[in-house]
Amino acid sequence: MDPSKSIVCLREVQASLKYSVKRLVENKIEAMGVGSYFECQDTQIKCRNGPGLLIFSGLQNHTSESIKSLEDFDIAWAEEAQSLSQRSIDILRPTIRKPNSELWFTWNPYLPTDPIDVLLRSAEPPPQSTVIEVNWQSNPWFTDVLRDEMEYDRGRDLDKYGHIWEGGYVKNSEARVFSNWRIEEFETDPTAMFRLGADFGFAKDPTALVRCYIVGRTLYIDQEAYGVGTEIIDLPELFMNVDQSEKWPIVCDSSRPETISHLRKHGFPKVMSSIKGAGSVVEGVEFLKTYDIVVHPRCRHVAAELLLYSYKVDPLTGNVLAILADKDNHVIDALRYALEGTRRVSVNKAPQVRPMATANRW
Repeated sequence: MDPSKSIVCLREVQASLKYSVKRLVENKIEAMGVGSYFECQDTQIKCRNGPGLLIFSGLQNHTSESIKSLEDFDIAWAEEAQSLSQRSIDILRPTIRKPNSELWFTWNPYLPTDPIDVLLRSAEPPPQSTVIEVNWQSNPWFTDVLRDEMEYDRGRDLDKYGHIWEGGYVKNSEARVFSNWRIEEFETDPTAMFRLGADFGFAKDPTALVRCYIVGRTLYIDQEAYGVGTEIIDLPELFMNVDQSEKWPIVCDSSRPETISHLRKHGFPKVMSSIKGAGSVVEGVEFLKTYDIVVHPRCRHVAAELLLYSYKVDPLTGNVLAILADKDNHVIDALRYALEGTRRVSVNKAPQVRPMATANRW
């Protein structure tokens, strides 16, 4: 960070700094041993040996008038730029006008029609713009854990691999199952009644545990645990990554009774088998679609599957079929199990239509 530069870090929505990139920057300052050069305050980071400043803001909160407060900044950095609306880009571009000022956008592409892609990846990007594609190959800190997950996706789902790991666009977006969800920072309700579900992996398949709760018609997903090729003996440790998971009922994939038994004997006495039944997959998915789903940014596997889970497509005609594809669904299955009891109660409470007795008059 140049001690003479003022930088504003922007997102479409900035609900809280607790889970923003601010914490990542602070961690890097600490890891590099340069804490003496910076003062990390509640809402900003300041340089001790110059006027340099880094602040954080949400574009959706600004109007065309309030955005003018940023016009003296040297750099505007928009992260998660694939979520930027056309309105936000339109009010930002003419605002950062200081001599030699710069606009930075970082994002994982979603659709070629997204405003940021139309702006910067079209045939005629703005003059003096530079677009650099950076993928996992460019990351010198790419861990073995991430490599295992990447190789799993490469072997099972090339569309998912291309989007998540190679920065490709989402394919067959019209076939995607879920459109009723968003990624958003939120504070977990301290009075929440948590619902947990788990799907077990086989061999190299992932095991997924999710925690969620319901407020009205909104489903909040606040924590996940995800492991590829996790052995049964290591499942308790994996599940402990979800806070209080040992204290709440967990509805699990019923096809693995030996795994459920193991968990009961090793700290998770409230695990139980799902009921499933004919049509439970379709019914469970349709039930999830009745909620507004809010995913915490830390639940990246939940977000990936909600984005990529799709219906099958006829390879000859390109028509979307009313058949769910059996991939990108491990976390989705865990969510279905978590809400299985809620769904069954809702079905039983649905009003029954009874035929009325009639009498013909001659």
